[in-house]
Amino acid sequence: MNKRSQSRSAARLAAVQALYQHEMEATPVAKLIHEFHQHRIGATIEDAEYAGADVEFFDDIVKGTLARSEEIDAAIITRLASGWSMERLDRTMKAILRAGAYELIARGDVPVGAVVSEYVDVAKAFFDAREAGFANGLLDAIGKDMRKNS
Repeated sequence: MNKRSQSRSAARLAAVQALYQHEMEATPVAKLIHEFHQHRIGATIEDAEYAGADVEFFDDIVKGTLARSEEIDAAIITRLASGWSMERLDRTMKAILRAGAYELIARGDVPVGAVVSEYVDVAKAFFDAREAGFANGLLDAIGKDMRKNS
């Protein structure tokens, strides 16, 4: 994996963590972004070194996901199985799906396969294969729908 790919992967993981924190604590966006810039991205916390991330890419995912939350949630909800709602999803999974859906909707410069693969990898860091498969199927469906005319 080249350095740009690694820094984008790190940005995606950090963005999922930031979106999770926002959902848990309602941290204002500017404060959230600042906190991640100063204390998380590229930092060493409890002997764990956080990879350097593409900061502009991180900012875009976090700000874009939050700014377009209604559109993103609607895209996710329409693809959930009958009887499922956003409220039933684990908060970490919601953050993964929202960030991935944002990229699929707004970042036409990133191929669908790359977006889906990256967020499935993030899901695998938190969940077992079943949940990672769920993220794969949902994000793939959003990608196909959102990019069919592009």
